[in-house]
Amino acid sequence: MRASLLKYLLFLLLFSAATLHAEVFEQTLRNGLKVIVKEDHRAPVIVQQVWYRAGSMDEKTGATGVAHVLEHMMFKGTRSVPAGEFSKRIAAAGGRENAFTSHDYTAYFQQLHKSKLALAMQLESDRMQNLQLTDAEFGKEIKVVMEERRMRTDDEPHSLLSEKLMAAAYQEHPYQHPVIGWMSDLQALGAGEAREWYRNWYAPNNATLVVGGDVKASEVFALAQHYYGGIPAHKLPARKNLDEPPQIGVKRIVVKAPAQLPHMVMAYHTPVLRDPAQDWQPYALEVLAGVLDGNESARLNKALVREQQLASSVGAGYDSTSRGPGMFILEGTPSEGKNVAELEAGLRAQISQLVQDGVNEDELKRVKAQVTASEVYKLDSLFYQAMQIGQLESIGLSYKTIPLMLQKLQAVTAQQVQEVAREFLKDDNLTVATLDPQPLSADQKNKKMGGRHAH
Repeated sequence: MRASLLKYLLFLLLFSAATLHAEVFEQTLRNGLKVIVKEDHRAPVIVQQVWYRAGSMDEKTGATGVAHVLEHMMFKGTRSVPAGEFSKRIAAAGGRENAFTSHDYTAYFQQLHKSKLALAMQLESDRMQNLQLTDAEFGKEIKVVMEERRMRTDDEPHSLLSEKLMAAAYQEHPYQHPVIGWMSDLQALGAGEAREWYRNWYAPNNATLVVGGDVKASEVFALAQHYYGGIPAHKLPARKNLDEPPQIGVKRIVVKAPAQLPHMVMAYHTPVLRDPAQDWQPYALEVLAGVLDGNESARLNKALVREQQLASSVGAGYDSTSRGPGMFILEGTPSEGKNVAELEAGLRAQISQLVQDGVNEDELKRVKAQVTASEVYKLDSLFYQAMQIGQLESIGLSYKTIPLMLQKLQAVTAQQVQEVAREFLKDDNLTVATLDPQPLSADQKNKKMGGRHAH
């Protein structure tokens, strides 16, 4: 029964992925802007996303956070669209919009009725070339970003732990710096550095335009040529070949912060996808994460939460797609009466057991069915389909490899899962970060009672 379900889901997924591939159209304008259109006629809506291949990993030392600050400044107006007007016009048209910055890229999006695509393109193309970045607006916005950092990182113990972990785990690669930037850098940033970032990276030849929805590709290409085609390309700064040297022993850090409970994270250096057709380890690492985590019957929850009661929560995570190096994460919160040392021992025991005994076929089938079902459901989301295209293109892969990547994931063997666990989940790749909870102030206790800050 389980095998039949998996075969059905796999057929459905590969059929959907092949259909997605068939309905995606691509064209590159003379100025270098890549335009990708995903036709989806189920509802009269569209999504426009502009992805710039510039994230925090491209920042200079001492100027961390500038990519994210510039994302904020992109809403502060052009010669023809005053500050705040961009969002007002999208809202007046019945749409919604936002933006996000990561280590690898910065993206801007709008979701509207299909009749409003020209409006979205007009506004987005305008700020690609005509941003008015004034000292006064920058001075106000940098204070907003510093407060955001205080709320989301400095006052959030798990976020703070994650930030310190990354800084310890990476010796050379700029993933060691937080996307939001170090506070000392934010305090020193000026409007001139934001203008330089905008001039350097916000160019059509460093961007991908993704449009999905109830559209005809030919009409989208014509609109893109009209609104974006006249923006001149320019030479981009040289990008350094940024590698992380091999780690030569376990690293450990303790972070003291006001918190209710201790927490620990174990992070292992791992590879990511570079050649989707030839690579196999990233696919096996994806399946390994699913074997360890993913639902209540997965190994970590079953053994450490339900059976041994070592942890109140536990998890595993791995992302195979990024511009930089990868990380396989194990984390958890000890149960009452247990400590992080006992939890770490429990996690290590689970890894040792997997390395020694491998995984069984039932586990493999469960994870593959789970991954397959998840991807099938995601294909129902127009926004996710556009996101998947934009992300892959922005990190140097291609949306055209999506069906191949899914097939390779389904072809992972039990032996390969055991092999990547043995090769990568070892101390020479490991950084352990422990949250040592400090007493909460009265204000912090009240804040915790009211829930976490919205992100």
